[in-house]
Amino acid sequence: MLKLIKLEWKKNNIGKYIRNAAILAVILYLFLFSFAFLGIANDPDTGVPDTAPGNETISPSIELFTSMSFLVFTGVMLASFIVSAYKNKTMNLMFSYPIKRQKILISQMLAVWIFNFTALVLTKLVIYGGILANSRFLESAFPIDFDMTGPGFYIQLIVKAMVIVTMGFIALFVGMAMKSSKATIITSFLLIFLTQANIGDLTMANNTVLPVILTIVSLAFAFLSVCRAETKDLT
Repeated sequence: MLKLIKLEWKKNNIGKYIRNAAILAVILYLFLFSFAFLGIANDPDTGVPDTAPGNETISPSIELFTSMSFLVFTGVMLASFIVSAYKNKTMNLMFSYPIKRQKILISQMLAVWIFNFTALVLTKLVIYGGILANSRFLESAFPIDFDMTGPGFYIQLIVKAMVIVTMGFIALFVGMAMKSSKATIITSFLLIFLTQANIGDLTMANNTVLPVILTIVSLAFAFLSVCRAETKDLT
């Protein structure tokens, strides 16, 4: 399986995605640095931060923007690695190999999942670490509400990253069903609105039940996508 995953990375020019993920991480860091220390979130009339409910401290904003970005990034990679292969009929060639279709599809899904999980965790660590380091010299517009010295911080960070990247399988299922890369990416955006939406004072971002439900649904859709691979007509 590891060889197949490495083959997928090589075939899809993973270096391009590494570069794009690094650029995305830098942009997110600069934006959140400006958000915290340069006052871009401040109301011009009152001079105090003007944020949505639940985002009065810095960590919800970090989680929001990193999750949004990498959920879409995951959708883009799934569309490129898998959905486009079905659409362009290149999957026919891959399925002609003496390897089970299910194993090939799982390797593609894992190639995307492992990359985005790693990239999201590293991006969060860089941003959290950078914000914390700068807070020692600059005054933050938002309270620093996280502690990077305890194991709980890292456990929570890893679990949240796993949930976000796994939700990309919902977008994959939709994209495969419609044989459309655009549908995969659009579904990723819809998932953002569903998981991060604010309705008045109600925010879905702090809902602990919804991510669990979406993770279970995502795994179910991933299972269905793999199960159908052996019999699904590629034409």
